[in-house]
Amino acid sequence: MDNIDIEFSTETVLDNLTELKNTDPSIVQEFLKEFGRSALSFGVQLVIAVVIFFVGGRVIALIRRIVRKTLERRDADPGVRQFLDSLIKAICYVLLVFLILALFGVTTASIVAILGSAGLAVGLALQGSLSNLAGGVLILLLKPFRVGDYIMEDTHKNEGVVEEITIFYTSLRTIDNRTVVIPNGDLANTSVENFTKSPERKLVYTVGIAYDADLKKAKEILTEVLEQTENRDKEREIMVYVDSLGDSSVNLGFRIWLPTEQYWLMRWDIIERIKLAFDANGIEIPYQKIDIAMKMKELLPDRMPEEPKKEDAH
Repeated sequence: MDNIDIEFSTETVLDNLTELKNTDPSIVQEFLKEFGRSALSFGVQLVIAVVIFFVGGRVIALIRRIVRKTLERRDADPGVRQFLDSLIKAICYVLLVFLILALFGVTTASIVAILGSAGLAVGLALQGSLSNLAGGVLILLLKPFRVGDYIMEDTHKNEGVVEEITIFYTSLRTIDNRTVVIPNGDLANTSVENFTKSPERKLVYTVGIAYDADLKKAKEILTEVLEQTENRDKEREIMVYVDSLGDSSVNLGFRIWLPTEQYWLMRWDIIERIKLAFDANGIEIPYQKIDIAMKMKELLPDRMPEEPKKEDAH
């Protein structure tokens, strides 16, 4: 059986070689010419595609630059400029890819059909990205914050100055110069605290004094320190009041309006001047302490003399 298989295989090979030998040489030459022309055509198309991509990238950069300058001349919000810039970039590169595919013979109808058939899968895969895109549009329309504002989001307590708003994410610069990137979808679906939306900010603070301290004098010192604060809003009234009676202190509260840009520097300065003024006038700021009082007789019962017995008076 093995011999038969071997002979059959040998005969098959010999037949193929005979057919190849008897093949018209013009057919082989035509095949090689056609293959060469196809390879050359594909190579030319590939080179043209690379050139189109390179030139298209330069044209897209030029279009983006023109749009940015136009928006800057019209004094558009920085967040709007950044969002439109990233959106135009994405759309232009998609169109450029469509153009290159058309160069290779792929029709636009075929591309649309493929995208339509895969729409559900693409939609599920890009669900988060589409949510971020919608969040970015809502941020630009509702404007809960802008580029340059100091914000804090409620979910993860990330806070910082808004540096960039793109179509998918917003980047913050923290006070210690870190960059935090937050998806727009998260910012659109959570509470956002904007600290710099208003030009002024109210400082509300509480400081405790000892119970035996002069309350009226302490309030006068507080009022004097606050009135001497430079750059405060003098049109708004300063408030100094007794906020609460604590376990070991009388808590005085005060309120003063400060410029938002100088809020933290002025806050630290006010607190320092209050401490120095209280020390200079003998107003004690209590701290946590425990006073232990024990009777000597209970502490040292063996060493304490016995009290003399009272004699009966008869």
